Amino acid sequence: MAQDKINPEIEEADFITLEFDDGAEIECEIMGVFDYEGKEYIALIPNDGTDDVYIYGYKEVGEDEFELVDIEDDAEFEKVVAEFDKIMTEE
Repeated sequence: MAQDKINPEIEEADFITLEFDDGAEIECEIMGVFDYEGKEYIALIPNDGTDDVYIYGYKEVGEDEFELVDIEDDAEFEKVVAEFDKIMTEE
């Protein structure tokens, strides 16, 4: 049986825990941050066995600190999701 080689250049993924209004918590992997129309957004993959991706506004508030911002406007959200899909298709 061949032994798998581990690439030392691959870093561990970053995770955050989201807490919802109902008190539920879910751990999410940070997929990445992307720009769209002058604003930054973040894509998160929930660790819940689904293929879902959560997208929020992204705002840096200090060194190594950031806030997630809900995207309240449906039209803006649809445009951001379309941009995310476009980025994923290109990769």
